[in-house]
Amino acid sequence: MDKSEMTPVLTVSHLTKRYGNFIALDDVSFEVPRGKIIGFLGPNGSGKTTCIKIIAGLLTPTGGTAEVNGIPVGEGTKSRVAYLPERNSIPEHFRVAEAVDYYADFFADFDRARAVSMLDSLGVDPNFIIKNLSKGTKEKVQLVMVMSRRADLYLLDEPISGVDPAARDFIIGTILSAYSPTSSVLISTHLISDIESVMHGFLLLKNGKVYSTGTPEGLKEKTGKTVDEYFREVFRC
Repeated sequence: MDKSEMTPVLTVSHLTKRYGNFIALDDVSFEVPRGKIIGFLGPNGSGKTTCIKIIAGLLTPTGGTAEVNGIPVGEGTKSRVAYLPERNSIPEHFRVAEAVDYYADFFADFDRARAVSMLDSLGVDPNFIIKNLSKGTKEKVQLVMVMSRRADLYLLDEPISGVDPAARDFIIGTILSAYSPTSSVLISTHLISDIESVMHGFLLLKNGKVYSTGTPEGLKEKTGKTVDEYFREVFRC
């Protein structure tokens, strides 16, 4: 096996992020192996989005490091990371075709033919203006743009929140079809039951700290619970 295939796609070591006296991330460490879909779980305020933005190179940590393919996060990793933010980031005045052009111009690894094919399967007219699309269709279009890149690491922040079950099925199917044995997906979500069947592993954050990690199978064997049931127990009000 090539050495690069043995290196974890993502290595996070003692990552800390403070905002004044508030600690958003507190000494967080974990690895994401190559070729895996990892559920990044936790309630609002647990630090998931902060961590994802640091890995994407959009925030600077207070302490600790994050590496993609063994390279510290920065200019050298941006071309290997595809980031789907929680909110739509495609300019609202763009037509769908202009969004495709934008991503093709901006990212050398963007597969235009793949994007066009997926949009066609969705029945999305390339002349549609983004701001006139439904919330669910906007999210599908943005996911198509991100997953049409040939990246090593896909960071997906709440990709299935606020969309109908049929849209969730499409989104999950798109994620499954896009990742490969040499790339991985870190997916943040509250809707654990919708993705549990496709997760190879999970990482649970609580109050900015790693609370637990494992696999759905290992958790079931150890506790008799699904990841969704375990999550509900840990965060029961």
